[in-house]
Amino acid sequence: MAVCDTCGNDYWLSFEIHTVGGFTHTFDSFECAVQRLAPICEHCSCRVIGHGVEVAGRFFCSGHCARTADGEGDGAQIRVAVGARPA
Repeated sequence: MAVCDTCGNDYWLSFEIHTVGGFTHTFDSFECAVQRLAPICEHCSCRVIGHGVEVAGRFFCSGHCARTADGEGDGAQIRVAVGARPA
């Protein structure tokens, strides 16, 4: 058994995640993995568990948050195309 890095639970079905930076993390659930590894939206502070948006090295959960937080900067260029119908 292995101990979860987030909650300390000792669980026989724990799993490891290896990051690009060479770190290894052990978790007992996806919830704990998200709490430890997912970036936080710089506008609304939610965890970015979907694709999210990166603008000039800053992470946002959506194009809306990127545009709202960045105003006239690079965030203004973000367009959300998911579910959009072609013209």
